Amino acid sequence: MDLKNFLKQNAIQNENVKYVASERFLDDKKKPIEWEIKAITSKEDEELRRTATRKNPIPGKRNQFTQEIDTNKYIGLLGAACTVVPNLNDAALQDSYGTMSADELLKAMLLPGEYADYLAKIQEICGFDKSNQDLVDEAKN
Repeated sequence: MDLKNFLKQNAIQNENVKYVASERFLDDKKKPIEWEIKAITSKEDEELRRTATRKNPIPGKRNQFTQEIDTNKYIGLLGAACTVVPNLNDAALQDSYGTMSADELLKAMLLPGEYADYLAKIQEICGFDKSNQDLVDEAKN
């Protein structure tokens, strides 16, 4: 094993993935439009988690708090951060759905089942598709 194998320039780069998030968005030829998804870095993920974390005061203890991640908020932020196409930050697109942020727009554009499938795909692309037990089993074989 050589240290150079771990250098950034020697790591395989993640490529963006095309995915049909909904059969309801069609191009001029009446074919479903593919959305483009990218993986984010661990640093970007950490910032999303920080944004989705709220402090809850501990009853009876002054100036003491517990931290809790709002999972729904985090997963919505993750979906928005990983979406390249369509541009969820486009003001005209947000206005057409009456939303004010990329994560709200994503929820407005997709039906609940489409949204769940899309987020599952994003989690897979970001490497969240394997549980710890899957990794242990894979290492044993």
